[in-house]
Amino acid sequence: MPPELLTSRKNEIVVHMRKLCSDKEYRRQSKEFVCEGEKLLSEALIEKAEITRVLWNEKVLSDIPHLPEQYTVKEELAAYISPLKNSGGPIFSVRMKDRHLPREAKRAIVLDGVGDPGNVGTVIRTADAMGVDAVILLDRCADPYNPKTVRATMGAIFRQYIRTEQQMHGLAGFLHSHGLKLYGASNTKNAVDIRETDLKKAAIAIGNEGGGLSRELMDLCDGLIVIPIAPECESLNAAVAAAVIMWEGFR
Repeated sequence: MPPELLTSRKNEIVVHMRKLCSDKEYRRQSKEFVCEGEKLLSEALIEKAEITRVLWNEKVLSDIPHLPEQYTVKEELAAYISPLKNSGGPIFSVRMKDRHLPREAKRAIVLDGVGDPGNVGTVIRTADAMGVDAVILLDRCADPYNPKTVRATMGAIFRQYIRTEQQMHGLAGFLHSHGLKLYGASNTKNAVDIRETDLKKAAIAIGNEGGGLSRELMDLCDGLIVIPIAPECESLNAAVAAAVIMWEGFR
């Protein structure tokens, strides 16, 4: 029997999925988030994520027998549900999973006020590739479960340990419990060349491109580091800076 076809914007499943896409607090309350595309669905299945429902595009219908809830939707209804453009589907929801570090963290990346979902997702993806133990998001960062963030992770959202801290003392407690020094990426005069800093057991803080690191976070840092760039260039994109730093730590 083929999956049920959903046609109305008022359908409770359509309403639920749309709210998961658009409302951060609703995602937190529901403990679900939305993903899109066959690539992410394949990654979710490989990582044994708890998929709660799948909405297939009517024109590219597939079927995975053991999934609990599967439906089809017309293209215009899929576009109404999702904030992403040209994804092609499927749209599916996943249960948020409480992750715990399996071991003591040796390397972490801290994002401070990085509000662009694409940048946050790219950092999560890069951290997963570079074997970084933890990605820590401070207040004002984009939600890691925003659909645009999730898409940018390219499946790393199902593997990478991600921690959100609303207060600076929470970050301080995490660093202390794992014995990590904190270095802030900064272009200030007292910042040390990244190549001269030992990053083997450290957390690195990256701020947004406009304002950099907050004063409170800089006060928590054990030191400041800088990526040498051409003097006529003001700064690097936050995700690019994070990638360079993570690679240097890996190297």
